[in-house]
Amino acid sequence: MVTGVAVTVISVLTTYFVITYTENDTSETSDTITITSTPINLKVSDKGPSRYFKGQSELFDIFGYNEDFYGYKPDGRVIYNHLEFVLKDENAELYQDIGNLDHSQKTLFIAPIFTMTAYSTHGFYDYFKGECDESCIKNIPIAYEENPIFTSSANSIKILTLLGYPFLTDIEIDKHPEILKKFDKVIVLHNEYVTKKEFDAITQHPKVIYLSPNALYAEIEVDYQEDTISLVRGHNYPEQKIKNGFDWEFDNSESEYLFCNDWEFYEINNGIMLNCYPEEIISQNATLLRMIKEY
Repeated sequence: MVTGVAVTVISVLTTYFVITYTENDTSETSDTITITSTPINLKVSDKGPSRYFKGQSELFDIFGYNEDFYGYKPDGRVIYNHLEFVLKDENAELYQDIGNLDHSQKTLFIAPIFTMTAYSTHGFYDYFKGECDESCIKNIPIAYEENPIFTSSANSIKILTLLGYPFLTDIEIDKHPEILKKFDKVIVLHNEYVTKKEFDAITQHPKVIYLSPNALYAEIEVDYQEDTISLVRGHNYPEQKIKNGFDWEFDNSESEYLFCNDWEFYEINNGIMLNCYPEEIISQNATLLRMIKEY
């Protein structure tokens, strides 16, 4: 029986969390277990001159850096791989309303470090684009030092962290899948590449917010001795006809490239799914953040 979950915030630019919980087998005995998340590199310093996006969000101050330019949206809006978000003093009450700053909720989000690795240089996508052989999907070094980018939920990680939500990464969930049972609610980001143990832990949890389409899309395996991942099944591998590597009936990858002009959550068997990729709106939409908190 779980008797409590304590969360320690390490820094303002939180790069990792320490999560401690106590299990009681009997009234006389108890075990305290501490799990420290793998650090996620959220720092955006030394990126050259910054650009302040005045008026882009009423919720946060937003800064972008020239070296992080990613491309343009069809409507001409600029996309940056990395943005910096800063809390506004005048929104202190609002943050209490839409966030988890007092840690009153036992809610956890999962930072997609395996997906960060898949999208890294000489990673899975060089293979998918035909620019590399299977050496780019086998034994790829885990991207411990890289920043999350647009395709690995960079904005979602930063906003949820600023609002007080603790995280563990794919690594901790794979090693300790039982940890999810200690939380009332789990938020899944663009965790596109996961192990079978992580897939089972997430899909068996009773209250999951699938915040990004295309999550749980392909199966990987991890070699923790060498700190590498390899693609096992999914994303048209090892056969072209294979889409979702787990044959998951709730796969919603068709929504991955939809703008969130008409966003909504819809129910599945163990939670709710967002019908669009939220990286643009998560820093701007208080209603979305409030729904995440209130679900």
